[in-house]
Amino acid sequence: MKRWLLGTLLLLLTAAPAVRADDGMAPPATRARIHTDLAAAYYSRGQIGIALQELKTAINADADYAPAYNIKGLIYMGLGEDKQAQDNFEQAISLRPGNSDTQNNYGWFLCQRRDPKDSIPHFLAALKNPLYATPEKAYYNAGICSLKLQDDKQAAMYFRRALQHQPRLTLARYYLAGIAYRQGAYKAAANYFSLFIRQTPTPTAGQLWLGVRIVRKTGDVNAEKTYTLMLRDRFPGAKETQALNDGKQP
Repeated sequence: MKRWLLGTLLLLLTAAPAVRADDGMAPPATRARIHTDLAAAYYSRGQIGIALQELKTAINADADYAPAYNIKGLIYMGLGEDKQAQDNFEQAISLRPGNSDTQNNYGWFLCQRRDPKDSIPHFLAALKNPLYATPEKAYYNAGICSLKLQDDKQAAMYFRRALQHQPRLTLARYYLAGIAYRQGAYKAAANYFSLFIRQTPTPTAGQLWLGVRIVRKTGDVNAEKTYTLMLRDRFPGAKETQALNDGKQP
């Protein structure tokens, strides 16, 4: 999930930026940006120590360059250094409260490491920016965190909004299928799950087990046979397969 949920910032992590190493004559903000971009690239390659060194250089060049603290927060979050992660996210937000990526990232941090209810305002803050390039990410994250709060109604609304912005967001359909199933809306659940499974070449055991339970409710025998075969064939030792073999009903 976190592979892309941390915001547009992660687009920086796919390739090293084309910058000059001899940037000493550049303005402080430019030097900070260059070294922050380098840090993101190193981070994407797992070179954490070098990434942190680049961020130190960036902050030394311009202590008010908010994106440096944002990436630093991501790195420390990945390292499990929650206090430092929180401090850096909060510093980034204090410098640029309107930055959607930082608000989204901090919201995800709070959802995972603190209290999920504290995360929602940050996702909504990210969405206030009309120039936010990837609002589906904040909507999706808000959906996940609403599920943690056992608020299916809000979660469904956020997942639908995410799909409006990015129809290929297949996991949103999976979660919507689960919500509809819990609400007893089995036809809607089957529709969501059918769209999800068509776009998911390697579903998990848990996902297939949900599919089995949904189509049992709708009476779709062919789909039940398909999902059952996939579950038994791909995950013979999974607890979901055991539940299936034990004849557990939805």
